[in-house]
Amino acid sequence: MTASVSPPSPSRHSHSPPMSGSTAKNVRRTRGDHNPLRPDLQASLVVFVVALPLSLGIAVASGAPVAAGLLAAVIGGVVAGALGGAPLQVSGPAAGLTVIVADLVHTYGWRVTCLITAGAGILQILLGLCRVARASLAVSPAIVHGMLGGIGLTIVLGQFHVVLGGQAESHAWENVAAVPEAIIDPHGFATLVGFVTIATILLWPRLPKRLPNAVRAIPAYLAAVVTGTLLAAVAGFDLPRVDLPSSLFDAVALPGLPHGDWSGIALGVVTVAIVASVESLLSAVAVDQLATTRGWRGPRVDLDRELLGQGSANLVSGLAGGLPITGVIVRSSTNVASGGRTRKSAVLHGVWVLLFAVFLGRMVEWVPLSALAGLLVVVGARLVNVAHLRHVRRHGELPVYLVTIVGVVALDLLQGVALGLLTALALVLRRVLWSSVRLVRTGELWQVEVEGTLSFLSLPRLARILGRIPAGAPVSIELIVDYLDHAAYEHLRGWCANHEASGGTVSVDEIGQVWFRRPAEVAEQRRRTVVPHLPRWFAPWSQWQELELASSSSDSPSSDSPSSGSRSSDSQPAGVTPPAIHPVQGPDPAASVPAQASPDRTFDHVSTMLFGVNEFHRRAAPLLRGTFDALAGGQQPGALFLTCADSRIVPNIITSSGPGDLFTIRNVGNIVPVDDPAGSDPDAPLRRSGDLSVTAALDYAVDVLRVPSLVVCGHSGCGAMQALLSGTLDGAPDSALAGWLSHAAASLERTPPAGTEDLPPVERLGRANVAQQLENLRAHPAVRRALARGTLELVGLYFDIADARIWVLEESTGRFVDPMDALPTAVIGTGSRRRWDAPVRVPAPMVAVGAGPADEQPPPAGRRARWLGLPR
Repeated sequence: MTASVSPPSPSRHSHSPPMSGSTAKNVRRTRGDHNPLRPDLQASLVVFVVALPLSLGIAVASGAPVAAGLLAAVIGGVVAGALGGAPLQVSGPAAGLTVIVADLVHTYGWRVTCLITAGAGILQILLGLCRVARASLAVSPAIVHGMLGGIGLTIVLGQFHVVLGGQAESHAWENVAAVPEAIIDPHGFATLVGFVTIATILLWPRLPKRLPNAVRAIPAYLAAVVTGTLLAAVAGFDLPRVDLPSSLFDAVALPGLPHGDWSGIALGVVTVAIVASVESLLSAVAVDQLATTRGWRGPRVDLDRELLGQGSANLVSGLAGGLPITGVIVRSSTNVASGGRTRKSAVLHGVWVLLFAVFLGRMVEWVPLSALAGLLVVVGARLVNVAHLRHVRRHGELPVYLVTIVGVVALDLLQGVALGLLTALALVLRRVLWSSVRLVRTGELWQVEVEGTLSFLSLPRLARILGRIPAGAPVSIELIVDYLDHAAYEHLRGWCANHEASGGTVSVDEIGQVWFRRPAEVAEQRRRTVVPHLPRWFAPWSQWQELELASSSSDSPSSDSPSSGSRSSDSQPAGVTPPAIHPVQGPDPAASVPAQASPDRTFDHVSTMLFGVNEFHRRAAPLLRGTFDALAGGQQPGALFLTCADSRIVPNIITSSGPGDLFTIRNVGNIVPVDDPAGSDPDAPLRRSGDLSVTAALDYAVDVLRVPSLVVCGHSGCGAMQALLSGTLDGAPDSALAGWLSHAAASLERTPPAGTEDLPPVERLGRANVAQQLENLRAHPAVRRALARGTLELVGLYFDIADARIWVLEESTGRFVDPMDALPTAVIGTGSRRRWDAPVRVPAPMVAVGAGPADEQPPPAGRRARWLGLPR
């Protein structure tokens, strides 16, 4: 019987994607297998048949002995597989090093190339010990893919001549120049074998499904080489074939020393080490991601250990006479797809290559070189990955890719990579130091929009665009910049002054970080800005519309004032006189509050609101238009949110919700009026409270919208709770406010919530009122029915305004707790449920809002005395 699979530990895998049905089935089958080695054994055999022809072809393309490819495959599988930090990665000779090795063999000979391979291994070990493996991830993927693409094109250009029956030239341009002649010359049987090999690789994955699975499971590379070999053997073609020594061990040879040119040797060591390391580490990361998506739950990749394993393998391979080794994505992805679970599959694949080379190596001598050339043409072409090219283009790094690939093909690998790095650096500098400047005309208004970094590099373009604005025109300059250097500031300030001197008007609208600031003594101001990093749809008007406070009795500014008419703004609605603009002195959002409260000063609040509406039209509406379009046909909110009418409470901000999420009810004191039965008979008709708005909203939300939760949210410093506690409305019992607050009188009868003993009375009452209103909700008929059906949940919240913190009522204890403590364990995982960085919060005493001096208040008595801690 198959053993059940326990779910992964949330501490390690809570962010892993859900497994599909087939993947979960595979995981259950492999984990419940009585032979734990079987999945790795099967995967190693599949990887072996993929690696064998690739190792032979890469050795031939590198100009190295064919046995060197087999030695590298054995050492890469056993040494790198056992010591590396990526358990599922399979290492061996890779096409990405073919061009480098071929150049080294041509320049220094094979035995010196082995010395370079061993030296590269030592350098990789040193880099691994220094724990700098992750630094390789800082290389732009566009450079890596461009490098691999250039290597792939170089392989294709060289091996294409072998397929046509000729010889590959030493440089890519020479191969390109010789292509017409090679095509015109008569072709022999080698061309037929090569094209049959290529066709087999391309057509093998498209075999009809009616064929046996055993046939379709054969890797295309192996099937192609076997097909080409059988064709040459059956037809009796006399073609150049693979040449192996009498024994694999005869190919083992110590590296030789060069006769000078040690600087070139050192450069070769660094080149092989860097390219092999980057390719191996990027492959390790990709394989780890691929295995995770397929449900693998083994140890994560250790890049520093992987670098040590790759270095050890290259050291051994160089000393034994093998090719340089890297992690190979083709073999590694095959290992994952075939069910490999541990590093044993990579080690076993090396063992199978060794056994084949020792006991069946003579079979390799039947393989025509043109068949291996055809295989390498396909391998090289696939290094130019079209999918990666689309990703690179989408991220704006296509120039980096193209420069790298052209440089590798036209020059050499090092120069191509260097050109790619310089191009990537230039693009980064352009993005950091460049800004987008646009000029838009709307009616008589000229709007200049500047985004990005406004530095001296952008001044010529900025000056050219500003020069297109006619003298005397109204101008709005919109700055959405993360940096404005001194040169740009001086230029922009000088242009604004000159334009106003010519009779024009200028307004500057800074969005985000504040950089353009006029001196405080200058009368005219032209800046509106948000507190840094606070989006305008979160910020109060006073923080981004810095409005001039004008005396309600004063006349308008004289027409000869230097600031008259200088406050034109692109966001001014038609027919509305824009408010004057003043800067906020300093980043404190509260800096403008005292001025607003001044009794002899007023805002033009209608214009302020219309400016805000226009700001929504310009910035938020384009972002939310799709959301509103989806909601146009109806709503399905997730909660009814009942809170106070206090202007400081914004439900969507404090719950991080958006359009369509909350069905909101607001009133003074977040009160739910109770409809009591007439008399003491609970079955008697309800006596209406006199306020039907809350009742109607509840009925609609519960019975029609069928919201799954009802939320009551109180807040600190509530004026309604202060009035209820102080009794200031007792002298006006017939007032509408007194009548309304009578629905909250039951809150005074409640015992103060646990844990609130050190809080001011008004804060304790505010929390008790939340609990009481939840009780009132339970008495509502529609709510009572939904609770009985189990389709509704009640939630109590309390918002501490000064601390910007929300507390959740835990009804089992009557305490208000942190939201993290109220979440279900299944949601937040095991262990401590409080975040490690959550501070200990001690609410500061609150000043009662609306209360006058103590000697002017009537002495509290009865219910209020208990809340105030006084004798009753």
